[in-house]
Amino acid sequence: MYKGSDLIIEFLSARKSATVEEIVKATKLNVDSVRRALEWLRDNGHVTTKTSSEEKLIVKDEFHRYYESGSMPEYDVFKKAIAGAAISELLPQEKQFGLSWAKVKGYVTIESGKLVPQKNQADIDGDRKKLWEIFNIIKEKGTYDDPAALEELFRRKLIERRTEKTIIVDYTGKKLEQTSFDISVKSENAAVGKQHPISFLTKKIKRIFAELGFSEMTGSIVESAFWNFDALFQPQDHPARELADTFYLNGEAELPDKKLIERVKKSHEAGWKYKWTEQEAKRLVLRTHTTALSARYLAANYEKKDPKKYFAIGSVFRNEATDYKHLAEFHQVEGIIAWEHATFRDLLGILKEFYMKLGFDKIRFRPSFFPYTEPSLEVEVFFEPRKQWLELGGAGIFRPEVSVPLANVYPVLAWGLSLERPLMLMLGLEDIRTFYRNDLDFLKSVRL
Repeated sequence: MYKGSDLIIEFLSARKSATVEEIVKATKLNVDSVRRALEWLRDNGHVTTKTSSEEKLIVKDEFHRYYESGSMPEYDVFKKAIAGAAISELLPQEKQFGLSWAKVKGYVTIESGKLVPQKNQADIDGDRKKLWEIFNIIKEKGTYDDPAALEELFRRKLIERRTEKTIIVDYTGKKLEQTSFDISVKSENAAVGKQHPISFLTKKIKRIFAELGFSEMTGSIVESAFWNFDALFQPQDHPARELADTFYLNGEAELPDKKLIERVKKSHEAGWKYKWTEQEAKRLVLRTHTTALSARYLAANYEKKDPKKYFAIGSVFRNEATDYKHLAEFHQVEGIIAWEHATFRDLLGILKEFYMKLGFDKIRFRPSFFPYTEPSLEVEVFFEPRKQWLELGGAGIFRPEVSVPLANVYPVLAWGLSLERPLMLMLGLEDIRTFYRNDLDFLKSVRL
């Protein structure tokens, strides 16, 4: 028997029939608990359910604001016409919405840039009274029978049609049977709860960086193109920005302060020789790397010249096909050191120390290329079972075009390392998708 079923049956035995909302109110259960209990009761023949649909008119927020203020834009325009105002004296909302409707309704005309009233105040008050009556009827009943009045409200997007579904529950009369449990029956031991291997390694990595004196960076997985690309000196026509590589979202992001925007814009236009635009920088994306966090944290410390050491572990997203070694969502281990006396040797030392603390004895580095670091390198560890070197991440020194506009500092040591890949080596896995299949046998067998 599902939790709350007895309360529902007790209520329905008196009512015989009720809506889900009425059951929630009477039993004081939350709506999710009621829905789950009803599924169990229906499957076991205690209740039946049916759904009815009703189309209603809904008053939108803008109409609510007009009603609460007691006016509409066209009424305000008429009021200014009475006062002999010119069009130039209208407020932006009055120009955008009020003037056209005041003309359509015959409230005003325009002569030599001046507003001329065409009706008297009593006519306007009558229209206002009728509109507020329509508002109250729609709000209370969800319907109105004057098509002409509704047409205007729909055109102005002050109301909308919405289909509301109501679930009605009928009691079949079948009573609940009290169940009991025989605690002497033998059963398998319950599986002991344990951490997911990714959670385990995430905590271990956090401890390592904390021991090395780093502070953690945090932030949203939804990022602006400015922080994800522009702040990292990636040109706005770069192929990596295309839909083939990036998940774009609807809407626009707010850009940071104008001084930072100007510094980044200048860096792009001087370095890449093209016209940088704010519109492209405002696009919303699922972050493709946690380096966007590094950019934000560097910019937040623009006025401070003290050394900074940060790390982050977080989800990143790439619009690519999933296979045994690629995922559309995976984790990245990010780190930066902003210090004017930092050297390339410091970078190698930090990375070597990190991987030794993870349990890898043989570590080497080889030259590479990344868009926003120079020089750049890839980190490799020797994996004994396969007797081969495997690449686990990239690192380098942020180009001046990145770190100077953001933090007015150079150099900044930076790295972006894989989390799943070293974990695969530790566990001897061949397929990265194993981590996300919720395979209980695998999770029970993991030893870290």
